[in-house]
Amino acid sequence: MDIGLFIPIGNNGWLISANSPQYKPSFALNKQLVQAAEGYGLDFALSMIKLRGFGGKTEFWDYNLESFTLMSALAACTSKIKLFASTAILTLPPALVARMATTIDSVAPGRFGVNIVTGWAKGEYDQMNMWPGDAYFGYRYDYASEYVQVMKDLWDEGKSDFKGEHFQMEDCRLLPSPEGKIEIVGAGQSDRGMEFVSTYGDYNFITAGGINQPTQHRPQVERLVAAAEKTGRDVGAYILCMVIADETDEAAMAKWESYKEGADVDALAWMGVQGSADKTAGDGSTARHINLPEGAVNMNLGTFVGSYETVAKLLDEAASIPGTKGIMLTFDDFVKGLDDYGQKIQPLMKCRADRLISA
Repeated sequence: MDIGLFIPIGNNGWLISANSPQYKPSFALNKQLVQAAEGYGLDFALSMIKLRGFGGKTEFWDYNLESFTLMSALAACTSKIKLFASTAILTLPPALVARMATTIDSVAPGRFGVNIVTGWAKGEYDQMNMWPGDAYFGYRYDYASEYVQVMKDLWDEGKSDFKGEHFQMEDCRLLPSPEGKIEIVGAGQSDRGMEFVSTYGDYNFITAGGINQPTQHRPQVERLVAAAEKTGRDVGAYILCMVIADETDEAAMAKWESYKEGADVDALAWMGVQGSADKTAGDGSTARHINLPEGAVNMNLGTFVGSYETVAKLLDEAASIPGTKGIMLTFDDFVKGLDDYGQKIQPLMKCRADRLISA
């Protein structure tokens, strides 16, 4: 079972609360975390791309680093852990991203991949006059499909003459070729999103809200498995969840209750407006899922709250769902949370026993 870290490239991580740890993103912080994750034997680290925050009194995600440049720097100071950077596909041409990825692969051969972000919050793009109109919600995965195909052509063949509706290449060249396979990940929650990843990707992040409900992601994983069966490809589900742990269940739950009590309602309201803009979104889509009121204070991530023993059992149970190949973790307090995971939770996990030996 792969375990990864969703690194805090934006301020305050994934808790939209005035009562949660307050901190700004920096290279130093993320270097510390990724090197620690590598030391604990974690398999990958991923950074998102966010171009506009939610505001509010916590200025949630108003402070954000850029994904590719950050991961390039982290590639140079790690040796084993796989690194994923995110591209907001409306902002960067695919041929340029393909070259950026090849450059980072040169720094960390075989350890780099690209996360495809189609875009659900149009306010990120409106501010730069880069939003193509709300019709984009209906064809964004067609756009993403062409985008990835151009990158794959360049990586595999060194050139592309792709002619599509959204991208047209004319003897576009890219050398040198990457030394290792550059894996593609996505986070499509809708049927169309899962179809896209099953056709072009290697992994798909699955979100499933709820507190201490480790098998709640089963229906989403089953949908991904069914989509992959249609394309005949091996596409793994990576579950996205938050860990809030302490010495006892009661102490951990007290933290969670405090975070909810301190919810930044203005930031949550901005998120709600952005998430409701996509009128084509289905019930399982990111736009709909992210706005569910229960647990919205942490982006409605699946949340495991409890003692170190409790969290280890919950993670093992989450890993047991067929089709689940990995779990990507966030923490309320990233520095302490990662250390607690590496030293007190992971040693108790049955699904990580083989990785512990190698680590």
